[in-house]
Amino acid sequence: MGLRCNHYDVAFEEFLRGRKTPYVFVDERRRALLEGASLKSMDFIVYSPGETNLLVDVKGRRFPSGQQMHGHKWENWTGAEDVPALLQWQEVFGAGFRGLLAFAYHIVHEKHCRHFDELFEFRGRRYAFFGVWADAYLEVMKTRSAGWDTVCLPSREFRRLRVPLGELL
Repeated sequence: MGLRCNHYDVAFEEFLRGRKTPYVFVDERRRALLEGASLKSMDFIVYSPGETNLLVDVKGRRFPSGQQMHGHKWENWTGAEDVPALLQWQEVFGAGFRGLLAFAYHIVHEKHCRHFDELFEFRGRRYAFFGVWADAYLEVMKTRSAGWDTVCLPSREFRRLRVPLGELL
């Protein structure tokens, strides 16, 4: 495991290792040039035992966000460039690869564990991982903040589209 400071990425990587899932960590400090344009990198290339390999951008979120006991539970925002970048990488990699936003939720209070069927414990923290296909996210995403250049899914759509990551591996 390389030097990482983002605990969400480290926990996600350990989740993959624990499942013996082959993957490549992508050094996000180096943006790729594709057709003369800078393209945001994904975080992981995950080789799945199924037909579809995953091009994964990990989005770490607290659950709930804000106040530990009463904040918003299903934050699912991302940068506006993230989804189109994943879809462009999907085209570059071709058949057999699909872009996925992986939401890594750090469960900040034990009372919220009941919201999850599968939890992953790592370094004294509990996580739950959900994936949303980039193309499905694109179809229903809304602007969250024009100033911050972020997008999100309405809660109902997120609940409909999210899949526990363990089911995809």
